[in-house]
Amino acid sequence: MIIFLSILGVIGVSASGPIMAATAAPVLAIAFWRNLIGAVLMGGPAAVSKRAEFAALRGPDVRRLSIAAVALALHFVCFISALKLTSVAAATALVCLQVAWIALFNALLGSRPHGAVVAGLGVAFVGVVIITGFDLSLSRDALLGDLLALAGGALAAVYQMAGAAARRTMSTGTYTTLCYGACAVILLILCAATGQPVTGFSPAAWVGILGVTLMAQIMGHSVFNHLLAVMSPLVVSMIILLEIPGAAVLAAVFLGEKLPGGTYGGLVLILLGLAVVIRGQQRRRRRRPASGSSLAAQPPVLGGD
Repeated sequence: MIIFLSILGVIGVSASGPIMAATAAPVLAIAFWRNLIGAVLMGGPAAVSKRAEFAALRGPDVRRLSIAAVALALHFVCFISALKLTSVAAATALVCLQVAWIALFNALLGSRPHGAVVAGLGVAFVGVVIITGFDLSLSRDALLGDLLALAGGALAAVYQMAGAAARRTMSTGTYTTLCYGACAVILLILCAATGQPVTGFSPAAWVGILGVTLMAQIMGHSVFNHLLAVMSPLVVSMIILLEIPGAAVLAAVFLGEKLPGGTYGGLVLILLGLAVVIRGQQRRRRRRPASGSSLAAQPPVLGGD
């Protein structure tokens, strides 16, 4: 059953990029509906069962939630925009660097990284250079897409770090309801400010919006959150990395996406580098348990989505 759920989760998060790339709807609208539907489906019941927890929220909780919601909204804007400009494979691999961003941010905050983490970051960086170099030779749009995907990964790291702190004082259901709901409101405001419509799309576009929500949010993230209760966070983190080759395969099969040979080399280096980073972080936690201020202690479950 665990193997089956792992495969299901990888398919779910891997399908996110290809579906959003193929959905003929504005970037902000896709992100808005994905978060709104996700908030209703995943967090709605908490609004009824966790009333006392909602009422107990304080200023620090609101600040952490606000940071997480803003970072998540901007993450989706960057990632979905990247999918429209560069290849699905490159965008997914670069946004999955959120694991490396978390390690880097914690190092900047004073947490000395394990030697393996530094080595893994170096390998992943070489992969980034290779991918962006090949995309620059293709078009400026592809390079812009790569930069947006990198920014999306950094924003995903901020979202995870703020969310890890927020979840210390609230349940997952409460956090999901508030964060996804606030993210949807932010995106709706951005839609209004930029004149992007949130309705009037073709039936195929609505199918894509619903599909990415069900595949990534429900089938992907929910499965991995369940697996965290029965498997080592290290193993779950490694499994999530399969999103990188998974998205590349799905994009090749269903979108006919073809990449330069060197780009695949960059994808492999990023995958290997991130695996080393995750293992290095796990070794550090075993040697010295994370303090209350460490925000990297939570396992990454967002993926590139």
